[in-house]
Amino acid sequence: MIHVYLDDFRKCPQGFVLAKTAEECNLLIDGESIDILSLDYDLGWGQPTGYEVVHHLIQSGKYPRRIYLHTSSAPGKQQMYHALTEHVPEDVQLFGGPMPQRLLDEISEASRR
Repeated sequence: MIHVYLDDFRKCPQGFVLAKTAEECNLLIDGESIDILSLDYDLGWGQPTGYEVVHHLIQSGKYPRRIYLHTSSAPGKQQMYHALTEHVPEDVQLFGGPMPQRLLDEISEASRR
């Protein structure tokens, strides 16, 4: 199982697979089992947003175990969170903010083993 970090600008945390575009992220969703998916909203001028990934999750029904929204776009975060709360299965944990540092440290440490 992998962890996926969708962002076109920020540095990818250690232990995560970076997806810089919605298309890359959707391919990972379709082809991999994902534990943690952390989503940005704005992915570059004129590019599909993190909401496109949310829409793909809903349409495909293929959800990760945990979803975090690390975007700094308040309207984007609200749009993604609202859509997910209406569709996410009960066994999926949804967090309306970024991953806590403790979790990032645990994943980083585990990736070095």
